[in-house]
This record gives sequence, structure tokens and C-alpha cells, in this order.
Amino acid sequence: MADIIKNAMAWLEAQRREHLTIPIIYRRGENAVELPATVGKTVFKVSDDYGRFQYIESRDYLIHAANLVLDGQTVLPEAGDEIEENGFVYEVMAPNGEPEWRYSDSYRQCYRIHTKLTGKTE
Repeated sequence: MADIIKNAMAWLEAQRREHLTIPIIYRRGENAVELPATVGKTVFKVSDDYGRFQYIESRDYLIHAANLVLDGQTVLPEAGDEIEENGFVYEVMAPNGEPEWRYSDSYRQCYRIHTKLTGKTE
């Protein structure tokens, strides 16, 4: 019997990639790949040393897991990697010890990568 939900999730992921993406460059050191990504955000609630809460917003990129190939290998996102979008550079990171990325779906087809703006391209 076919897994209807898995098939539906695969179809939705294909629709996201086809209709809701922009081109980005994902870079780790000297290796880079151009791939499509959907832009999103996550708001983190972080407490400081005095118990006060701050809200920090991350610019997120949803990337099809199979597309993240560097130097011929499918890789997981890592802190310190960079994403270039429209002349801006975003570093893969998350506040307060949170993970830098997570799977965006229960079938592990898509990464949600948290970033912070760190500069512009030359």
C-alpha cells in the first residue's frame, strides 16, 4: 500500500521548489553551489543574564536536502557556512545555543537553515 502522506509531502516539496524559490549561492570555504531556496524567518526568544527576554529574528533559507552538494558530496549545513543572496552575505548561525538548522518536514526532504546578515559582496 502506498504511503499517501509521504507522496503528498513529496509533491508539496516539489511545488515549493518550482514556485517559491529564488537563486542563492551556498558557500563553505572554497566550495560553493548555486541552488534554489525559499526565504523565511524564525523568531527566537532569548533571555539575557538579568532574566529579561529578547526576540531575535533569523533569516531562514529552506533548501531541498538533496541539492546541498559541495565538492561532490551531499552535506549537512554547518555553522559558519555562508549564503549569498542578491549581493548580501548571510552566515549560518542561531542564537543562544540553538541548532543552526533543522529539517523542515517529517520526511527530511528540506532543511530550514537559520542565518544572520553579515555583509555585502564586493
